[in-house]
Amino acid sequence: MLENVAAEPPHPTKDVTQHVGYLLKRTQAALRGAMDKVLREHGLTVPQYATLELLALHPGMSNADLARATFVTRQSGNVVLRGLQEAGLIARPATADHGRARPAHLTEEGNARLAAVQAAVYAIEQRMVEAIPAQRLAVLLADLDRMAAALEE
Repeated sequence: MLENVAAEPPHPTKDVTQHVGYLLKRTQAALRGAMDKVLREHGLTVPQYATLELLALHPGMSNADLARATFVTRQSGNVVLRGLQEAGLIARPATADHGRARPAHLTEEGNARLAAVQAAVYAIEQRMVEAIPAQRLAVLLADLDRMAAALEE
């Protein structure tokens, strides 16, 4: 017979809404909602925007690398790339030089669209950053990175 024993939370809290995971998800949902709103005005989705940002920093990234970096599946990443290509925001060769990778690059229009939306997206992050004391930002970023790494092991 199984005994019904409640597990102890990992830290003292009154309810689940005070758990670290819940608060991270709440923050992520708020960030996504705010980004969706401003990106919609520019005809972009969050994965499309993230892809443009990454390609601006690292031209030639493959679909697999972009998908991993934007937290989508390879299949979804390919859909994102096709949409950006059809919109004239990125260019990819019709065929791969070797293997299956078709490196993507921003077009002039892609650079312009990214520049047009960056200020609005960065303003959202600025609102989040301003919500905590400036001297705690570096610690928060390091803590978040360590938490992700702990779960990726």
